[in-house]
Amino acid sequence: MNRIAIYDMDKTITRRPTFTPFLLHSARTLNPARLLLIPFVLVTIFLYAVRLIDRGRLKELNHALLIGRVLPVQSAKSVAAGFATMIISSNVLTDATRRIASDRAEGYRLVMATASYAFYASAIAQMLGFEATIGTRAATSATGDVLARINGENCYGPAKRRMVEAWLAQQGLVRAECHIRFYSDHVSDAPMLEWADEAFVVNGHGPLKQLAHERGWPSFDWH
Repeated sequence: MNRIAIYDMDKTITRRPTFTPFLLHSARTLNPARLLLIPFVLVTIFLYAVRLIDRGRLKELNHALLIGRVLPVQSAKSVAAGFATMIISSNVLTDATRRIASDRAEGYRLVMATASYAFYASAIAQMLGFEATIGTRAATSATGDVLARINGENCYGPAKRRMVEAWLAQQGLVRAECHIRFYSDHVSDAPMLEWADEAFVVNGHGPLKQLAHERGWPSFDWH
């Protein structure tokens, strides 16, 4: 039996979300003048709030505003590494690191599945000892430069489950031959929680706490 522990990242492993902080970190590091575009970021958030754009498009627009439409591959690696170091030092829940270590000790393969861009989330995951990262993929140029477009689906909600299933297939793993744990803080991950053999709610918000109560899923308050 293949034992796999899959963790969401934002507010499951980290105390706070990472996407907007990553964009701001990138702008400060690569081109501080882009911070002057923050009012336009607020406009995109409004457009999302009134449902004129979806989460994926919101991500693409804010990426273009604060990082640019093309990010050279070496710059992407450098800024991701610097941001990951910052996250590990100040934004990781102690209880999450303990649980990750416990799963590793029990022989679970550690996988992160996050709606955040994989190109920076993977740097965080590697520092935490994860073996694989499943996340939203940014499109790339022929030379590997990162583009302000999503390649495929935004790894969120039902799409996250599809992407995890695709990863299993790529690894040559059969679902029936796997025992899967999944950890999340948000009800958008209900498709993954329902699919897992063991579902764990971490610092869940109201709707997920209610669903956990109905399903009998264990709930943790991590600090």
